[in-house]
Amino acid sequence: MSSPNTSLIISTYNWPEALYTCLLSVARQKVLPDEIIIADDGSREETSALIKAMKSVISVPIVHVWHEDLGFRKAEILNKAVQKSAGKYLIQIDGDVILHPCFVKDHLLAAEQGAFVRGTRARLTPSKTSELLVSGDLDLHFYSLGVYNRLNALRLPLLKSFGERKEMKSRNVRGSNLAFWKADFVRVNGYNNDLQGWGHEDEELAARFVNNAIIKKIVKLSAVQYHLHHDELKRENEPFHASAVQDAIINNLKTCYNGYGRS
Repeated sequence: MSSPNTSLIISTYNWPEALYTCLLSVARQKVLPDEIIIADDGSREETSALIKAMKSVISVPIVHVWHEDLGFRKAEILNKAVQKSAGKYLIQIDGDVILHPCFVKDHLLAAEQGAFVRGTRARLTPSKTSELLVSGDLDLHFYSLGVYNRLNALRLPLLKSFGERKEMKSRNVRGSNLAFWKADFVRVNGYNNDLQGWGHEDEELAARFVNNAIIKKIVKLSAVQYHLHHDELKRENEPFHASAVQDAIINNLKTCYNGYGRS
């Protein structure tokens, strides 16, 4: 079966050094997406300049979707990015991760109708992050120094079926390693724009996927990525966001009012 037309959605905010290494890891993919959409939550000009420069490095179109910096509005900029996407299948990551060269290939192999895919991520220590941002050495693996959550760095293609399972639950979904059909995203009206600030916008989206009988497919031993270290973001809105997830679950919400169609 041929792979679907695919858009890679990358969210970013004012960390061009991380975005640069992320895009370098995209350029090394064994299978490239058909396009890259940068969902930029109001970064300064340095990020725009970087994206323009990277268009000559990566052989697929790069679309920069930006809105004004009015605070943490990741849900809204992701909706706007999806609106600009041409792919039928969307792979979503954050701009502070390094992708294994087979990351996109693995996601396309995991794609199936009626499901969205949740991957995992290994993490890098502060010192390893600083070293990588200076050196640009992206050759990370399970045994690399400075890697923790190390089991998430294992890629074992012959055993990947043992790392896959499905459940009708939205827990532990993270937008840094997520994939879904654009039609399913539109069906649930995308991300909830009312969730501004850090936390749970991805789980709330996943809850509405599940309420529409779109099953969560968990993948391990494939779709490997490494998360650069950074300080934790402010979480003053986290309780409201957590309550929105519970509201979606308890009330079996299948869509949201202020979502994709209103971005």
